[in-house]
Amino acid sequence: MRSRDYDLDFRDRSSRIRAWGIGLLAVAGLLWTWCAVLLLTPYEADREEGDRYPAQCESRLLTDRGTANEGVRKGDYCANERDWPEVLAVLGLSVPVSLAGAVLFTTGTVNRMMSAHAEAMRELDKIADARAA
Repeated sequence: MRSRDYDLDFRDRSSRIRAWGIGLLAVAGLLWTWCAVLLLTPYEADREEGDRYPAQCESRLLTDRGTANEGVRKGDYCANERDWPEVLAVLGLSVPVSLAGAVLFTTGTVNRMMSAHAEAMRELDKIADARAA
């Protein structure tokens, strides 16, 4: 295999690695968006099965009360509808996904840049050799 063919193969592999990184970063972005939706949007909680008029609940993060969990002692229907463990699980899942995506994206990008740099150096060497001859 000639060096040019190997270099093109290397760049293709680097592009695929970079694409996987972009995909994982997109998944991490979706997880962050879902976490923000769970924390910032108001929601409804059924008082009983098939409730026609569910209770209107404030968002978990932006509440007028002291804390979003304050209603547990008062028998509030909204208190346990959106639990913090679900939000933290989504947030925790996004960390390794975003880390892997960032590593793959960076690796693919650096590999492509180094390959382009090596090709530019070979071309400059060819020009210098042609001038010297």
